[in-house]
Amino acid sequence: MGKFGLYGKFTVKDGERDNLVEILLDAAKEMEELEECEIYLVNTSDEEPNAVFVYEVWSKESAHRASLSLEATQTLIKRAKPIITDMERISSLRPRGGKH
Repeated sequence: MGKFGLYGKFTVKDGERDNLVEILLDAAKEMEELEECEIYLVNTSDEEPNAVFVYEVWSKESAHRASLSLEATQTLIKRAKPIITDMERISSLRPRGGKH
């Protein structure tokens, strides 16, 4: 099995983008402990003030799925859920190489 990549978009209530960025950066810190998580980048766009984008690369798709059931992840989801109005999986990716 090859690596698994994910590009997702979270839309939040007006004025809550920085709050979600903080929550997702906390998630990124948790991901540092997981060897299977190779990249976890939190991004914003000037064109979409209520959106936060996350780009992830995992050693395999099952590692990503397993991370969603971790206690730390569940706690962060509970923190974020009240401010999120929409979630979109922009694309699932198959990373082929490059610089990271």
